[in-house]
Amino acid sequence: MTRLIHWLLLVVALISVGLSIAIYKHRVLGYPLQSEHIEPTWIVQARIQITPGSGPIKASLKLPTTTPGMGQLRENFISRGYGLTIQETGPAREAVWTVRRATQRQSLYYQAVFYRDAINQRFLPRPGFPEVPSLEEPFQTAMLATVEEVRRQSADIATFTTSLLTRINSTAPTEELALFLNSPDYRGQRVKIAQEILAGARIPSVQVNGFYLADASRTQPVRWLAVHNQREWLFFDPATGQMGLPENFLVWWVGAEPPIDVEGATLVDLVWSIRRNELAALDLAEQRSAAHATWLAPFSLFNLPVQAQSVYAVLMLVPVGAFIMILMRNVVGMPSFGTFMPVLIALAFRETGLLAGLVMFTIVVAVGLSLRFYLARLHLLLVPRLTAVLIIVVFLMVLLSLASHSLGWEVGLSVGLFPMVILAMIIERMSIVWEERGPSEALKEGLGSAVIAALAFSVMTLALVQHMAFVFPELMLVMLGLTILMGRYSGYRLSELLRFRVLARKSR
Repeated sequence: MTRLIHWLLLVVALISVGLSIAIYKHRVLGYPLQSEHIEPTWIVQARIQITPGSGPIKASLKLPTTTPGMGQLRENFISRGYGLTIQETGPAREAVWTVRRATQRQSLYYQAVFYRDAINQRFLPRPGFPEVPSLEEPFQTAMLATVEEVRRQSADIATFTTSLLTRINSTAPTEELALFLNSPDYRGQRVKIAQEILAGARIPSVQVNGFYLADASRTQPVRWLAVHNQREWLFFDPATGQMGLPENFLVWWVGAEPPIDVEGATLVDLVWSIRRNELAALDLAEQRSAAHATWLAPFSLFNLPVQAQSVYAVLMLVPVGAFIMILMRNVVGMPSFGTFMPVLIALAFRETGLLAGLVMFTIVVAVGLSLRFYLARLHLLLVPRLTAVLIIVVFLMVLLSLASHSLGWEVGLSVGLFPMVILAMIIERMSIVWEERGPSEALKEGLGSAVIAALAFSVMTLALVQHMAFVFPELMLVMLGLTILMGRYSGYRLSELLRFRVLARKSR
């Protein structure tokens, strides 16, 4: 009983670990289940045009901050003749271009690539409670009255903010809100008005500025409102009061300050452009995994040199073929020569193709078997006999290659990739079975080996199988668990059920 429990726990552990890692890589890191799957990325560019003055020039551009649900792949700066420094103050980042003297109009460029990233849910650190602002009358009284009225008709910070924004955007605002909306100090800026009133309720808030990610040769930043409820940041559309940041919204900078500041020159234009791009989901997942420095990143087969990747792309298919072999022998009950010979032959079929490979396999085995019977009459010892069979196999492969080339069949040139030793062992094994159990059993095992090799080849050459085996190598743990599970199966095989179906009918 203890061994049975140990066996079951081992099977469950292997399958669970393998599936968990694969699901994590797919759901979190974004590794695709299909090789041709693509993911959208967006290239956002800021072009700054300045006309120099007579002295030094300094241009500062606010760089994108962290956006929940978005990630950044890379960024590029183009500024010929200018020095560049990146200044960081907490989560805020700023690019500063400087030059001692310039003589003509200059264009500075900043470009970054963004993608959807479900892992990243970070924004700003948790803020403290703001002080109640001290405004001039009658704005102070209007602010406190609005806070009291909205608080009575809301349940929490989220509903408070939604109710406040709805009132600010109303076609018939209250007298208190109309005072703010018509004031030249606020100039109808809904976010600024909402922040004043939220501060009056001691609710922390910030203005976020960003872009809706869609193709545009020229676009303008959009203001949003972010409010903290002492657990997380909540985002609100100031024009509608709707809560929730759209998945295609990119936060660029935080605060009411302008994104660009130029000293010693005149800002001619600041142009924002967005272009959608398509990137293979596999490449994006690799870059995402490296960007997040996940513990799985060093264990990816994509980190190997290209030559090693080509080798493992084939080796990772061997367990798949071996598992097919287990199913055909232990479940179906199909006979074959050896345990892994059909799998190795299936690998050779990857170079020749299935039909041509089966033809070449049949010819080499048939001719080699005939010559093996001739060698048996010479009463050779085992090792010399196997060596002679191997020489015969190589010679037959050479003849097939020369014959196919003379006939213009280039596929025949791949015959040299057949596992020579395996073919020699198949011929030797088939001759022994022929002599001991008769030609019918030998032909059955030979045919079974060919069928299993053909089936394994058909599965191993599926694009989905090749992709899953290389991208998700942890699935080998699942196959290992299933192999151990089937290793204790001792019931009837499908071939035995067909074989004894007459007895089953009589027993009824």
